[in-house]
Amino acid sequence: MKRLILVVVALLLSLTGVAQAATGAARARLDAFATGLHSLTGNFTQALLDPNGNAGKTSSGTLALEAPRQFRWETTAPYKQTIVADGSRVWMYDPELEQVTVRIQSGEEAHSPLTVLTDLKQMDKEFKVAEQGEHDGLVWLRLTSTAKDPQFAYADLGFDANGLARMTFKDQLGSTTDIRFSNWKRNAEIPASVFTFVPPKGADVIGDAPVLQVQPLQN
Repeated sequence: MKRLILVVVALLLSLTGVAQAATGAARARLDAFATGLHSLTGNFTQALLDPNGNAGKTSSGTLALEAPRQFRWETTAPYKQTIVADGSRVWMYDPELEQVTVRIQSGEEAHSPLTVLTDLKQMDKEFKVAEQGEHDGLVWLRLTSTAKDPQFAYADLGFDANGLARMTFKDQLGSTTDIRFSNWKRNAEIPASVFTFVPPKGADVIGDAPVLQVQPLQN
């Protein structure tokens, strides 16, 4: 689940880049949504389906992104979970387990479908992009990764007149994740604290946490 969320956020980050010429209805809406975009906040609802189409867990929460590498993905129901990328590290906090996992923020996000939001040129390098026509009241683009070891079989992006409305991933095992977005706010001022994470007192910290610099006492 955490890996999937990182894939989603990386794709969203990529939508905050420079648009290119449209080649179809969905690509035109992607270009319009991404042009001049440097920050984004909104809400999400996420549903999981198994390979047979049976519904699994549903969750919801808020997200905030700022180009080029900062994001916050906050699940608020039915459980709480926080993922923060501060530009150098990714922090994942599970309050129920009182555990923080931290890793270096590497280039693996470049191979996720969310990278198209901040860098459309990168999208065309990392993915095969195909128009999928209109259904469910949206126009759709399909992204298929060109990586040797892709994180997903494909990702479909659905656009309405206001921009990105849905994102659907199918993983290599056939399970599908459907994410619906709402209440987008473009280029709003986002406090730096949103992309700063300090492990709560008493939480176990696992991984590549930064070494605190201790300043010598002045005489």
